[in-house]
Amino acid sequence: MTEPRTILVDCRGMACPGPITEVARAYRKAQNGDILDILATDSAFTSDINAWVRATKNELIGLEENAGVIRASVKITAKKQ
Repeated sequence: MTEPRTILVDCRGMACPGPITEVARAYRKAQNGDILDILATDSAFTSDINAWVRATKNELIGLEENAGVIRASVKITAKKQ
């Protein structure tokens, strides 16, 4: 089994649907236990990531905004191997 990784997904400067598309792309490469560390500046990203986590049944472990940058941390828990 591979050690869990933290995968940076830098979506700063992208407009919707760019950030959530990049999250989905990173998710396809991730494994259970990995953490997606996502940076975004699109104000719609907060609602998008909440909806994506509910739809994919993964775990949102952090969501904060600082100086216009939204940082979300998602633990991959529901990926079929």
